[in-house]
Amino acid sequence: MTQNTPGGLTTPTRLYHERIWPSPWVITATTLVIPASLLVFLPINLFAGVIVAIGLFAAIVLVLLATSPVIEVLPGELVAGRARVPVNLIGEVTPFRGEEATLQRGRLLDARAWLLIRGWVSPVVKIELTDESDPTPYWIVSTRTPDALAAAIGKARAI
Repeated sequence: MTQNTPGGLTTPTRLYHERIWPSPWVITATTLVIPASLLVFLPINLFAGVIVAIGLFAAIVLVLLATSPVIEVLPGELVAGRARVPVNLIGEVTPFRGEEATLQRGRLLDARAWLLIRGWVSPVVKIELTDESDPTPYWIVSTRTPDALAAAIGKARAI
């Protein structure tokens, strides 16, 4: 499965793609930096306080957006943030929501597991690894669509 690019090159077709953007409430919560900055800088200078408050808010939002990880399933490979694993090394893939997801991220978590979790995304997918030489037993990945991610991994393994 490939698709043509404008230069005539072919690239693998993505079976799944998600960027874990910050939730609106996270962006809203960062607005608290504005009054905090104003409290510090207003006694010094009104103009400096306003500029610093707006600059800090903008910088925090930009960092949150720039560091939002991407999850992709390509034919033959799962990419989660900076990590990659061939799909032939993936065992059982289980989506979790609600209380089950909280337990997977908490009390039931193996300390050796690899995590790509974001506090503003509750659902997770547990991806077991079958590589005997890898000390990591599984990955826990936050995703807003756990069933779609699990299905895409299953489809990639079938290709």
